[in-house]
Amino acid sequence: MSVVVEGGTAADIAAAVDALSGRRVAVVTGAGVSTDSGIPDYRGKGAPVRTPMTADQFLSSEDARRRYWVGSHLGWSAFASAVPNAGHRALALIEERGLASGVITQNVDGLHLQAGSRRVVELHGTMRRIVCLRCGQVFDRRDLALRIEAENPWIAVPENVALGPDGDVTPESTAGFIVPDCSVCGGTLKPDVVFFGEFIPAEKFREAEQLVRASDALLIAGSSLVVNSGIRLLDRARRRRLPIVIVNRGETRGDGRATVKVDSGTSDVLAELANRLPSI
Repeated sequence: MSVVVEGGTAADIAAAVDALSGRRVAVVTGAGVSTDSGIPDYRGKGAPVRTPMTADQFLSSEDARRRYWVGSHLGWSAFASAVPNAGHRALALIEERGLASGVITQNVDGLHLQAGSRRVVELHGTMRRIVCLRCGQVFDRRDLALRIEAENPWIAVPENVALGPDGDVTPESTAGFIVPDCSVCGGTLKPDVVFFGEFIPAEKFREAEQLVRASDALLIAGSSLVVNSGIRLLDRARRRRLPIVIVNRGETRGDGRATVKVDSGTSDVLAELANRLPSI
């Protein structure tokens, strides 16, 4: 009798295990890995409609920065309280057993590091760091949140927020909000993340490429591969004729190039892979 794992059959899982067994695996993850931690996906079924702020808007408009910081602060406590799920923990275990060379993630939530993954390439940065665009000073987001609340004591963080994929909330009003600036030089502060309209830093993508080059297979989890960084890494692996396994609920841009596609959510499938992949 066929055992179904959230839409992926036992045959799908067995094929993925076969493709990855005996190989050091590079892992690429997208927003779908964090949905079971309460952080919404960008493009999956049921994803919220988004009009993300671009880098140009953020940098050119004080009003845009005010709108961004209000929404980001309102969602921060819920975003920061998210904890790793079974998928994050499974990938950390796979790495601990020496089966994975590391994780390349498009996510900015830091959950892979919390779960215990040691080599993590955060392609799009992290929401947990804030950087000054003038002097380069780096701040912990938690410290900035305390400062925002001290300077804007009237802000009431809602108990049940409609959290966006990057931890933002659509604010009802931004009137009177004091936009935080750099406490060192007074410069503009920005989360240490790649905004829409920005490029991934070249050195960060090279680090991801090196991880793929040091591996014998590629596992892509929770990404539709709409963002070019993911599909570029898939192409690097394909040119080397590495086995490619994609685990994602719904179609991806890379399905036709995958060795195995498991159409499913990631948590159960990654946990199953962690249990069944043999030691090298």
